[in-house]
Amino acid sequence: MAVLLPYLYTGGVHKHGLLIELMEDLGGYIIQKVVTGTEVNLIMLVPEKDVDIVKKLSKELLGILVEAPLTGVEIAVVSPTLASHHLPHSACDVAEYLRHPGANTNMLGLARGMGRRVSLSMDYERKLINEHDIAVFTFGSFSDCITKKKPKLFEGIEIPIVVTGGPSDLKTKDIQGADLYVGNIGRVSHRLRRTEEVNALENLNQEVSKIADSIRKQQARDPLAVLPARVMKEIENQVPEIRTVLSPAPLTLQLDGVRVKLPYDQFHEKIEKLEFDEGVTLSELANISRSKMKNYILIKIKSKSDVGFAI
Repeated sequence: MAVLLPYLYTGGVHKHGLLIELMEDLGGYIIQKVVTGTEVNLIMLVPEKDVDIVKKLSKELLGILVEAPLTGVEIAVVSPTLASHHLPHSACDVAEYLRHPGANTNMLGLARGMGRRVSLSMDYERKLINEHDIAVFTFGSFSDCITKKKPKLFEGIEIPIVVTGGPSDLKTKDIQGADLYVGNIGRVSHRLRRTEEVNALENLNQEVSKIADSIRKQQARDPLAVLPARVMKEIENQVPEIRTVLSPAPLTLQLDGVRVKLPYDQFHEKIEKLEFDEGVTLSELANISRSKMKNYILIKIKSKSDVGFAI
């Protein structure tokens, strides 16, 4: 199974088709294409051995190719409350900034405090958060609250937990259950644009990228039965209805699967029966279930040791 590396290409709109054709020839994948009036952004997975070839063509097309280490990672950005107000919310900036290196982010408000009457059940919240690859909890500016009260929210969360907050002197070890703490990102009444805040967001991206890379290394020891990017490509080829979905990411890659933004009841059987050239169906390679998010379809790919082979 080829090692694929995540990159972002930015260049002019007129000749980007050459790069797409090259990717298909090399066995890479275009994950997302965003075209504006003057430029195109391509998020792609490139075979490791062919990166230099793609860099050369990108340069010839007068484009820029940069690493996008969070490509294929879906992150839950969790806030204890997302109240209705006209002030900026730090969770919005965190979610936006994590998209720069390629992540797909979903903002989840737990609606505690004044919003508790409309909050989701805690069991439902746990299951929804656990559908993601990584959870980033955005807290406020009080150390005692972050270290003594908020860790209760981590109960039942099985994916890596990242915590952001205002205090700069807290350490990860001070927060029980957290895999990482990043300070200088607290609850403030302005957009996170000050130098120390932007530096903290950059640090957050770098550290979350390290967590994603660690997960990839764990997977390499027992590879997935099929690459999530290949599953995405087969859905695009065999389920034409996905092209009618208006979401910016109708197929959202995860480190171990794909979120399909089609109604479960109507399309899960079609997804289960997806056929690969090797003569197997997706249901043999993955667990397919109803997502807790908007009745979508969630695909979690089994490992090679579970299936007995990989394609």
